[in-house]
Amino acid sequence: MLAPETGDAVWADVLSAVDRTWAELVDYQERLERQNHELEGLRSFLGSILASVSDALIVATRTGAVLETSASVDALTGRAPGGWTGAALVEMFEPAAGGRIEQAMAEVAAGRTPITLEVALIGRDGPAPLELSISPRRDERGRIVGFVLTGRPLGELRQAYSQLESSHAALIAAQAQLVRNEKLASLGRLLAGVAHELNNPISFVYANAHALERYAGKFETYFAAVQQGASRDALISLREELKLDRAVTNLRTAIEGARDGAERVRDIVEDLRRLSAEGSGEMVDFDLVEVAHVAADWVQRGTKTLADIGFSGAPALIVRGRPGHIQQVMMNLVQNALDALEDMGGARVMIEARVVAGRGELRVCDNGPGVPEAVAATIFDPFFTTKAVGKGTGLGLSISHKIVEEHGGRLRLLPESPLGGACFGFDLALGASGAAPEGQA
Repeated sequence: MLAPETGDAVWADVLSAVDRTWAELVDYQERLERQNHELEGLRSFLGSILASVSDALIVATRTGAVLETSASVDALTGRAPGGWTGAALVEMFEPAAGGRIEQAMAEVAAGRTPITLEVALIGRDGPAPLELSISPRRDERGRIVGFVLTGRPLGELRQAYSQLESSHAALIAAQAQLVRNEKLASLGRLLAGVAHELNNPISFVYANAHALERYAGKFETYFAAVQQGASRDALISLREELKLDRAVTNLRTAIEGARDGAERVRDIVEDLRRLSAEGSGEMVDFDLVEVAHVAADWVQRGTKTLADIGFSGAPALIVRGRPGHIQQVMMNLVQNALDALEDMGGARVMIEARVVAGRGELRVCDNGPGVPEAVAATIFDPFFTTKAVGKGTGLGLSISHKIVEEHGGRLRLLPESPLGGACFGFDLALGASGAAPEGQA
């Protein structure tokens, strides 16, 4: 029989063990409750995803049994929530797709990479085509335990592609329209100069035509007298009276003057035709210096700014592109330079053509105030302009930048100008015949 002291010690140990066991049970119960709460939260989270996702979402075992489906799948197929759970995955799709899906799952399991294919669910209102992606589902040890299938209805995809294609076509049309509008705006600014250029030779032709009419009247009078049998002395007297000798000399001068005026009108019309050409179609080899001369000439005719426009560098520079579009770029650059030099004495614009790094380069520089650093970063942005309201659309430099970019070149604001003002330059690919030796650099 144990002593009383020994019995008390045993009971104390038993009670201590009971307390520890109880504390461990309470702690275990609390951990179970926390884990259960986390599990319920995770289940609720996954359930909300399955209920909210718009694309078709199917979770399947490795053997092809359905574990979960999203609400969108249930809506497409007309099944109640959970109606596909436990069913074979291939039963959800059109019979012709069953073999393809099984083969795809085998390839995914072997290659461990997703596969995309087009299949059709057995929909509530008929086949529901999907772009289906099959991805492997792994456990914590990286082993493949099943598959996750996600699909977007092809009708939505094709509609999105169609809308994208339409938007792209509309953007191309808008860009072409902007180019045409800017060219028309440039032509509008030249109307006054064109009218003046045409008025001078036409007035010259008109005046010479009146002179020819007077000379014709004199000759008709003289020949009428000859036909009537007038005497030699009478004809000599009439000839002196009508001043026919001087009329004969002036007649040739009037004819030459009328021809020169008509040729001048013809040249102006030809320049206008080249200037207003759309410039679309295949790229061709052309002389960039000649295009720059024509553009600068027409801009100068239509402006009130008195500026000395000079050319330097290569006398000819053959590049490849669309002359009409590059002419528009040149007109924009020269027009901007002249606008910056408005009301400024000693205004100068220098246009330089040369070959740099195997490409044709053209620069337009002026001795104006230049471009402030704060403006330089946004100078090629659409609708950005420093001109007064009504004097600029803010599209000239933006469209010019786009045109040069489409030619494979780059329009840029150069950091330094030989004249101290602003200086813009762009480059184009050389043509087959290249440039004159003087243009090389």
